[in-house]
Amino acid sequence: MNTATLPSIFLLTLLLAVGLFFFIRASVKARLEQVKLIAQESEEALLRLLQQYFEDRAYRVTAVDPAINQVTFQGFVRPSWFLAIFLTLLAACGTLCLSLVLSLLYPNLTSLFLGLVILAPTAGFFYWKKAGRTEQVALKIESVTTQDATEQSLITVTAHRDELAQLQKSIDFKLFREDAHN
Repeated sequence: MNTATLPSIFLLTLLLAVGLFFFIRASVKARLEQVKLIAQESEEALLRLLQQYFEDRAYRVTAVDPAINQVTFQGFVRPSWFLAIFLTLLAACGTLCLSLVLSLLYPNLTSLFLGLVILAPTAGFFYWKKAGRTEQVALKIESVTTQDATEQSLITVTAHRDELAQLQKSIDFKLFREDAHN
């Protein structure tokens, strides 16, 4: 192989390995978001509905602030077997590629470099240990009056983005738009 291509292949493979490292690290990052939803039901009916929804998803009430109509739920989020296995396979593929390129550069250390592949399960282990964590959902309900003088309930939910997506899919709420309610 051309001696000028080996360093460039090594550099590209090293950049891919760095990207893989940050991808694995980002797999456990908390992604909290806030969404405002609008509903026709009363505050009490909504609170009962949402409390039942979150209890069905293994959350429990940890704090209630009646002064601002806010309820905080807490629950344990389990890690995904699929993602743990997927990250392990990605790490194995990435370390194998890096090992092969290093073997081309330093042929006498090939067996040492190929031995790096046995470190791949640490990616799945890292994900499994960090992804299983306690998460909180903050829920605030307040009444708003629309332009046509009808009462609606504004729900402000702060939670992990996957939990918010599941909530919107399970219960048919409309997203709140400021310009439509002024």
